[in-house]
Amino acid sequence: MRRELIKFALFAAVALAVPATIKGGYLLNVLVFVGINTMLAVALNLLLGFAGQISLGQAAFYGLGAYLSGILTTTYGWNPWTAMAVAAMAVGLLAFVIGFPILKLKGHYLAMATLGFGIIIYIVLNEYVDVTGGPSGFSGVPGLGIGNLHFDSDLKSYYLVWTMALLVMLLAVNLTQSRIGRALRAIHDSEVAARVLGVNARLLKVQVFTCSAVISCLAGSLYAHTVTFISPSTFGFHFSVELLTMVIIGGLGSIYGSCLGAALLTLLPEFLRTFQDYDIVVYGLLLIVMTMFLPGGLVQGFEMLWAGIRRLWPGRAGQDA
Repeated sequence: MRRELIKFALFAAVALAVPATIKGGYLLNVLVFVGINTMLAVALNLLLGFAGQISLGQAAFYGLGAYLSGILTTTYGWNPWTAMAVAAMAVGLLAFVIGFPILKLKGHYLAMATLGFGIIIYIVLNEYVDVTGGPSGFSGVPGLGIGNLHFDSDLKSYYLVWTMALLVMLLAVNLTQSRIGRALRAIHDSEVAARVLGVNARLLKVQVFTCSAVISCLAGSLYAHTVTFISPSTFGFHFSVELLTMVIIGGLGSIYGSCLGAALLTLLPEFLRTFQDYDIVVYGLLLIVMTMFLPGGLVQGFEMLWAGIRRLWPGRAGQDA
């Protein structure tokens, strides 16, 4: 565990030092969204990479967090931090309630059930015009602040979002290194064997599903208060597929892989603007290529590269001998 904490401390130091190396404001703005997507990818990886439970409706929890926080602050004048906490509790309760029937399903049936849930939330956000603004979106969401400190610039937003992202990553690292993490891996490998060993698989799956939903909700609230405008199109099926691609490309069962996948899939569209109508095709091709040639994701690729460098390092062969 000490080694993991040192690794996390080094990663956090690099992440927080990045703004010092960037001169342009636009790239810093993009990296803010990398932080938000990192939170979402970590949330989905806990569910899929560690517990082995697929979800195609993660964007629904993301959208609920954004809209609940946005509506409570804009329409009812709530404090943004209070609204974020209430939204997280509401979404957590919803996930816990629907988790019991949904997580009885497995494989394709589970994927279809979560997809159905995501479509229902998307339709509600589109059709409930009086509350959500419908397809036109919901504007005027206030920004976040602490006392006299207002997160009204890209630099301030970067540190806010990445502080939250790093806290989520630290929570995930601690969780996966604990007894709960080992139980989740046991469920992933064989739920029947896990039950025989005394793991309450049904309750644990619902708990990690709820945890994943709450993290996604918090990411949605951060998104709403950072952008100050939200629309249903941001939280549709397309984005759920994008999140799934982030996790698989980064590496299933890897917290740091979630960050790599989020960074790649957030920055990639900036280089594919001429193919913006076909980005879903590009994501599909990436999934196929990674599944065929690098099933462990980018993390596995870096590990293989590092192993190759160590073998070629001068004097390494004699030392190993």
